[in-house]
Amino acid sequence: MTAQPPVLPAPEFADPVQSAARPLRFGWPLAVLRTSRPRQWPKNLLVFAAPVAGAERGRADGLAYALVAFGVFTAASCAVYFVNDVVDVERDRHHPSKRTRPIAAGQLAVGHAIVLAAVFVLLAESGALAISSLGLALTVTAYLAVSFLYSSTLKHIPVLELTVVASGFVLRALGGAAAAQVAPSGWFVLVCSLGALLVAIAKRYTELAGLGATAAGHRPCLRGYTPTGLRFAQRFVSAAMVGAYLGWALLNGGPWAAGWHLVTAIPLTAALVRFDWLTSRAGMTRVEDLITRDGPMLGCELLWLALFVVGMR
Repeated sequence: MTAQPPVLPAPEFADPVQSAARPLRFGWPLAVLRTSRPRQWPKNLLVFAAPVAGAERGRADGLAYALVAFGVFTAASCAVYFVNDVVDVERDRHHPSKRTRPIAAGQLAVGHAIVLAAVFVLLAESGALAISSLGLALTVTAYLAVSFLYSSTLKHIPVLELTVVASGFVLRALGGAAAAQVAPSGWFVLVCSLGALLVAIAKRYTELAGLGATAAGHRPCLRGYTPTGLRFAQRFVSAAMVGAYLGWALLNGGPWAAGWHLVTAIPLTAALVRFDWLTSRAGMTRVEDLITRDGPMLGCELLWLALFVVGMR
């Protein structure tokens, strides 16, 4: 008698069949938009990090080229979301919130999603080549390759999957640097890498805490984590990020610039402390919402940005 593969039980509040039959109010275009995840597009603002923070000016109108890079990575990330939702369609139908995603709910056909993913890939690569930026084209190609590999296999491997998620943020920053032809410093890459890893760890902690005993059924890699271990890792990476930022501040520019950069570390540290506290209470709240919708958090972020911009003058 052949053993049957385990099937995730549907939570009491989720009926995948009924969900798939539920019509989408505004039809196919809204299903496409929702699958594109507009709420995630602000992540692509990282392409402006190197052109703004770099000691070199890069090519003329570097910020305009970074704007193209923003469009390129937005298209690329949309392709990734479509592929990811196709791969995870059955698992998403048993998730308390992901079951409402258009593909899982039967509001967007799998075939349509695959075609749209291919279109977004072509848009991303065409945008990079349109500004004659081989570096941007290579960076976005690496982002797509790693992301598709993540969706298919790497997402199930604990720890490694965290580094892959973090690499997506770093590649965005490097793509913006390539588009503007600004050479990023080692400190810049280190701070970006640690910040990206910090967000990835926080996401896994909120999933583990929010889903409880069913967490591994929705995301298998969560079997390799414990809440205590993730909290320790988050705090360790936060401390390392502050240390790396201080290293950049002390070694970037003359005495006045170094002193001012050290001042900017104060609101950055406050933001990380606030983020740590918010993560501990988040439950199923999206980590992106912790960063963008909490008043004190936004205050720290805006103060850091204002001081940083003043210091660049």
